[in-house]
Amino acid sequence: MASEKKENCGLFGIFGDVEAVQKTFFGLHSLQHRGQESAGIASSNGESIRCYTGMGTVRRVFRSGSDILAKSANPIAIGHVRYSTTGGSRAINSQPLLSEYSRGQVAVAHNGNLINSALLRDEYEAHGSIFKSTSDTEVIIHLLAKPTHVSNLAPLAHVLNHLQGAYCLLFLFADHIEAARDPYGIRPLCIGQTEKGCYVIASETCAFDAIEAKFIREVEPGEIVRLDKKGLSSRFFVKPGSVTPAHCIFEHIYFAKQNSTIFGENVHEFRKKLGRQLAIEQPADADVVIPVPDSGTSAAIGYAEQSKIPFDMGFVRSHYIGRTFISPDQKVRELEVKLKLAVVKEIVGGKRTVVVDDSIVRGTTTRGKMRALRQAGAKQIHMRVSCPPLRFPCFYGVDFPTKEELLANNRDFEQIKDFLGVDSVGYMSLDGLLSCAVLPAEHYCTACWNGKYRIPVDIAVNKFAAEHCQMQMFDDLSETEIDE
Repeated sequence: MASEKKENCGLFGIFGDVEAVQKTFFGLHSLQHRGQESAGIASSNGESIRCYTGMGTVRRVFRSGSDILAKSANPIAIGHVRYSTTGGSRAINSQPLLSEYSRGQVAVAHNGNLINSALLRDEYEAHGSIFKSTSDTEVIIHLLAKPTHVSNLAPLAHVLNHLQGAYCLLFLFADHIEAARDPYGIRPLCIGQTEKGCYVIASETCAFDAIEAKFIREVEPGEIVRLDKKGLSSRFFVKPGSVTPAHCIFEHIYFAKQNSTIFGENVHEFRKKLGRQLAIEQPADADVVIPVPDSGTSAAIGYAEQSKIPFDMGFVRSHYIGRTFISPDQKVRELEVKLKLAVVKEIVGGKRTVVVDDSIVRGTTTRGKMRALRQAGAKQIHMRVSCPPLRFPCFYGVDFPTKEELLANNRDFEQIKDFLGVDSVGYMSLDGLLSCAVLPAEHYCTACWNGKYRIPVDIAVNKFAAEHCQMQMFDDLSETEIDE
């Protein structure tokens, strides 16, 4: 369920455009669904970098820093929208992170999660390095600045080979941009081009639509793409094809925007396929199919098409509340859900209702929605979920809760049904899910369903335990973010 999990971060970068900063703003606005805790833009005139970051949505941050957009004509820029998986929701963790080392200035923006960041941080702190943030991204800057790494013939490739986990990275140097994607290609990273020939990098292709750029291709797993005055060039820091990809299929199920194309296919069409397969695997005798908007809508359309049950909008979403994962407090989250989704009584009253959602994590907010449907007069409620039961946490950039908190971890389907207060519950099978994808099944990460982690996570487990203790020392921001 959308309100129970946090989002990925969003990246955007553009080279050689006099409106680079303004276009980065629009690109980030299109990627707002990937993170609402903070936003930032770093830009360069070819000689020096300036950076502006703040807490909140893109519009909120750059409304207060409107002069950054109005006055900046820097032709090179990168931007970031964030939610926290490593490091709390605090201003010091806002990105891009701007630093200066022996090679000059560098700004870094990161999407993903480094599972060995705590070990690297301990090592550098033991040798006297001082960290300004609690974000795992800052470790990368210290790696870049290490003298033995600076003197390497391929310093960035050398640094990237020290990292373990999921990462898409944008590096802004004074006169060029470097973009990199981890060898497993866990998170998406795309290349586009404007009508004037300027190259663009973004987490999703929906950001290209916002500035009328065309999608060219994805950054390949293990690839470094350089944008400079010569155009676009590419190199690899691992041997191409030496690692089997492990794309996060949850990007298709929930994270990415419907008009984006990632991992070789359109998100909306993929979700409709999920809905059709779900109707085949988990049919229901019902009068109406309704989605939990927005991420469940496409799957619900597919379910209705396959089952021949009428589709309708039983929930109305308020667009004045952002994704409710922002609030760390469960009671606040539940209140936000009530404000965000209202039931249309005329659609569900007296009807046998199929409710389609993309996933269920803890289940508490889902239970609240089902209670609201009962109060609105739904005769029967059949919960259908377009992915398998979530039983394992993610260490690659998705802030699922601990294994013990996951609804499906210690309950069978009958217990889940009783917990949610529905008449039946049905999940997509893992084989059914993978059958909807265009790439081979082995090219996707499925760890949150079957516990088979492609990158060993024993380091990550220790890191998350240590981080939990560390973050008790800080008062994280708990203010509700409003999508203005």
